[in-house]
Amino acid sequence: MAVDPREYELEEKLVYVGRISKVVKGGKRFRFAVWVVIGDGESVVGYGHGKANEIPNAIRKAIQDARRRLMEVPRVGTTVPHQIVSKYKACKVLIQPAAPGTGIIANDRLRAIFELGGIKDVLTKCFSSNNAFNNIIATYNGLLRMRTPKEFAELRGKSVEGILKNRRTVKGVTSATD
Repeated sequence: MAVDPREYELEEKLVYVGRISKVVKGGKRFRFAVWVVIGDGESVVGYGHGKANEIPNAIRKAIQDARRRLMEVPRVGTTVPHQIVSKYKACKVLIQPAAPGTGIIANDRLRAIFELGGIKDVLTKCFSSNNAFNNIIATYNGLLRMRTPKEFAELRGKSVEGILKNRRTVKGVTSATD
């Protein structure tokens, strides 16, 4: 679902700045790679990557890239609707709903996605690889695949109450029964 970035007042968080050097006959040529996460802090988030000879140009390119990838974050209260394991290349990220007041339990790069997406309570765990970029992409893809109870009800042609009838509440968070 495409989100129009002009409708929101977006904040940016610089997640990573890296220097890339290329050795040529006359010495070294330096370039910069930048990763940025943008969002309004309430409902939309996106990530972007930019490379340029100077840091400000790289940041500008990354923000433009992130504006193209904006998405609405599915939420139930202050947390995510359900547990999901998302994979991108060698990285696996587990995203779980958390009780109100838990906070964001995540590394600093994933924290930026959840803070700017408006999620206040979430538990995450990164498996297999600690590559920051792949973890960001895996988390973003996991949020893209999440569905709210209302969306599940529409897909199945049932009411939200009918879908949630067989669920139990644990510390204020609904979770599926086994």
